[in-house]
Amino acid sequence: MTEAYIVDAVRTPIGKKNGGLSGVHPADLGAHVVKAVVERTGIDPAGVDDVVFGCVDAIGGQAGNIARTAWLAAGYPEEVPGVTVDRQCGSSQQAVHFGAQAILGGTADLIVAGGVQNMSQIPIASAMVVGQQYGFDTPFGGSTGWAERYGDQEVSQFHGAELIADKWDISREALERWALQSHERARTAIAEGRFDREIVPVGDFTTDEGPRETSLEKMAALKTLTDGGRLTAAVASQISDGASAVLLASPEAVERYGLTPRARIHHLSARGADPIFMLSAPIPATRYALEKTGLSIDDIDLVEINEAFAPVVLAWLAEIGADPAKVNVNGGAIALGHPLGATGTKLMATLLNELERTGGRYGLQTICEGGGTANATIIERL
Repeated sequence: MTEAYIVDAVRTPIGKKNGGLSGVHPADLGAHVVKAVVERTGIDPAGVDDVVFGCVDAIGGQAGNIARTAWLAAGYPEEVPGVTVDRQCGSSQQAVHFGAQAILGGTADLIVAGGVQNMSQIPIASAMVVGQQYGFDTPFGGSTGWAERYGDQEVSQFHGAELIADKWDISREALERWALQSHERARTAIAEGRFDREIVPVGDFTTDEGPRETSLEKMAALKTLTDGGRLTAAVASQISDGASAVLLASPEAVERYGLTPRARIHHLSARGADPIFMLSAPIPATRYALEKTGLSIDDIDLVEINEAFAPVVLAWLAEIGADPAKVNVNGGAIALGHPLGATGTKLMATLLNELERTGGRYGLQTICEGGGTANATIIERL
């Protein structure tokens, strides 16, 4: 049986809204990590079979198949194709899945998978804003089938996060404690240089901008997003800019280019859940991944679960029973940011490097996604 190996994984520092990366064209952000992964591994770019990139709100500078544009902006051969994936927040994790599946299926040997997002230039939900000029108020309004099934319930990540907090009875204080921990872990990781191997600086921009010093007292003073709700901006992921990429290779490509794999893809899958709750699918996705592999959560050494909102992680912990000390050990999106289409391979770069730093074997990554889906990937460090 063939394998799909991770040879390298890189990312830009993550810029906050209107921060250090806000003026960089998305194609150039994507090209930056593409060039880094090619140059660091020493592969012949002409040998790449495909470039698979995640991106959400593919309009403006992110339109026109950003995977292809980024590859060409990097100066690499026109003969290499590219394709852009939109599985919302898990888009670049899905890019890894598609790339690994091509390798496992024997139709490719070398894949660059990654993602890019400049949320400062193109805010979240911009595609829907553009759609309003064509008479669409929401993606769902006007669909008879959707209305018959889900009525006119609010469909938003904010509503979904509140529903999760209510269903699992997660207090505002518990949410804020997790958010504070995210910032503290991220600041420690930066101070100790834990991200140094995965980050490829963009000019003089070298360090994630999101983590900050805060306190439970400061968080408690914030107004909730809805009257009577539990969520504030402090327990939500940050609006961010960035790009990330991994190089996936078959055993044949490893031998041909003299590569040294750092990990193998042990499992990949995606599952769905209630689209109104929207953000709860990492729970069934994790259960499915563990069932398919025969692993228990105790066999997993490290977990990266995207902190779209704190209740996503805390509900997952309550249901899966993972050790919180193994989860988002270097902070998460609440502190480090969530550049939508780039987050999947950003988290994979962090997961891989942390497994190597700590000597762990298995790492699990899962991300909640618009539409109520979630990807789950298990990698094994080599």
